Amino acid sequence: MSQAERLIRLLFFLATCRENGALRVTAIVPYLAFMRKEVQTKPRDPVTSKYVAVLFEATRPDMIVTIEAHNKAAFQNAFRCPTLHLDMYGQFARWIGDRPQSDKLVFLSPDSGGSKRVELLRQACAGDRRVVPTLALMEKHRSDDVVSGDLFAGDVEGADVVIFDDMISTGGTMLRAANSAKSRGAKQVVAMATHGLFAPTSSDLLSASSVDRVVVSDTTAPFSPGVSLHDRLETVSCARLLAETIKRLHGGGSIHRLIAPTS
Repeated sequence: MSQAERLIRLLFFLATCRENGALRVTAIVPYLAFMRKEVQTKPRDPVTSKYVAVLFEATRPDMIVTIEAHNKAAFQNAFRCPTLHLDMYGQFARWIGDRPQSDKLVFLSPDSGGSKRVELLRQACAGDRRVVPTLALMEKHRSDDVVSGDLFAGDVEGADVVIFDDMISTGGTMLRAANSAKSRGAKQVVAMATHGLFAPTSSDLLSASSVDRVVVSDTTAPFSPGVSLHDRLETVSCARLLAETIKRLHGGGSIHRLIAPTS
């Protein structure tokens, strides 16, 4: 089932609940599709995040809950109903912490727009390590689907490198950053993202020699048609995070305490 069909089915279900007397309707949407386009980059570009918000508002939900929107501010500003933005930093930090500690750990942002996201993950990991992890940044520009930019800021030689982004779709951005890190002497490279969309071309990332492991959460169905299972791929569950969120929303618990460590 495509993301578009999943979204339409969800909207129908929300509207049906409201029309049949539900006291409160909360939409839990781990991956909120079509929210990446929150600003016009060219004249007459569609601003899809605004249109998605209008569709949801037509069903009259009391709250929208999602995990790792592409742009947190744009997500919060798009809706007129209350929203709750969650992240997987704590879960990913535990995954990293369960692995043997390296003397040199570097978190790499594959583009400048994701630097804040990567810093939050670094902070979530820093407290439990004897060596404080550092940051690196890869330059990236896109025009007419052509990606350019060669600047690389950061020291990754001999390091375990975690490349972190909000999603993996084609895998091209991750693969480009992984190749750059390995060419600069990285010992091990992990490609990590919250949402694993995995378009058919992502098989290049899953089989690349420059990538030692790919880690995603289970916010979406992990494999698309044409993408085969791969022993390098590992998933981190978001179930406990969502269960605790639902429990607190329903029972009046503190949401601030749930999201405060990475807010």
